[in-house]
Amino acid sequence: MASDPTWPAIGWEEHPWRPSIPPELVSRALRHRHTGPYRAAVVPPIADAEVRLPTPIVAAADDASTEIARFDAELGGRIAPFGTLLLRSESASSSQIENLTASARAIALAELGDGKLSNAMQIVANERAMRAAIELADRLDADAVLAMHAALMTHEGDEVARTWRREQVWIGGSSYGPHDATFIPPHHRHVEAAMTDLVAFARREDIPVLVHAALAHAQFETIHPFVDGNGRTGRALVHAMLRGKGLTRNVTVPVSAGLLTDTDAYFAALMAYRDGDAAAIVNRLAEASFAAVANGRQLVDDLQNIRDRWQDVIAARRDAVAWRLADLLLWQPVIDAAIVQSELDATSANAHRAIRQLTDAGVISEFSGRRRSRLWQAREVLTALDDFAARAGRRRAATI
Repeated sequence: MASDPTWPAIGWEEHPWRPSIPPELVSRALRHRHTGPYRAAVVPPIADAEVRLPTPIVAAADDASTEIARFDAELGGRIAPFGTLLLRSESASSSQIENLTASARAIALAELGDGKLSNAMQIVANERAMRAAIELADRLDADAVLAMHAALMTHEGDEVARTWRREQVWIGGSSYGPHDATFIPPHHRHVEAAMTDLVAFARREDIPVLVHAALAHAQFETIHPFVDGNGRTGRALVHAMLRGKGLTRNVTVPVSAGLLTDTDAYFAALMAYRDGDAAAIVNRLAEASFAAVANGRQLVDDLQNIRDRWQDVIAARRDAVAWRLADLLLWQPVIDAAIVQSELDATSANAHRAIRQLTDAGVISEFSGRRRSRLWQAREVLTALDDFAARAGRRRAATI
């Protein structure tokens, strides 16, 4: 698809390079490759840029927007537990794009504060960032973007989590220097002004929502305003815009699961955007939205079928806590007695009775092997979530 020649492409400027790693710790060949100035991107302002796209791209974005809105409306009447599950699935998919993978059980354990795996804990942090993006959707400004990033990076401390970067970063190449990098974002002295311009662009009301979100996302990734967490924060920004501009009202459509189906195309679209091709990233987000909705529908159907099957095997009075626990398991598939008590406002006796009833029915099984702080899992739900991740797939390992 031909690019839009009116969309502003990045420029370049030279900066001197002073490596922070002592030269005696690297080879002479590596020192030689990283000698002399490097070229960092100069990101043009887009706050007032005219958005002109080929008609087929506009049509694809319109069709994808219709599909997103339909999916959102379908789940509007039965938002719990699917709203939470889809948010968590989107967070896991977005993290997977950054090579952060974990099983559904590991993520559920991390949700309980019982996780030991770093990846699972980072995925849970990404869920916090997504949730912050949704909550801040109606006041999208620089502080909101910083808050999304802070929610993601709480484990790094305030110095990293609440500030724009104060150093040069680059993508790919060597940690010794930027000269071999795939892309070098703008020098850190330009970041704050570039983000001010991006926020002004994101507040415009004259651009179709999905087109608007795609372009804002690509500009964010080009600026790369943080030392770490740019990709996940940038995809959270997409959801803030979809919600803030009313395309989604009930659930988080797992767009990142759609992007995962072809990450090569995703990264290529971001690179094309930097060359002045505004159409490529819009087209990729539209295609990803169709894939995301199809995968999301399959997940919802799988979970609904699981819940319907439980209806036939759980032996409990209709007003028993066991039935509410069955609903809880759809979004919290790993439980302990404490979470059952707190989430269902149940006494200790009723919580343990419900756990026994669902264990007897084969709905859950104990897997921790502990005498205290025992844990149970709904294996069918965990399998459905892992199947969702497997359908999203992955064609390459890279980061943006």
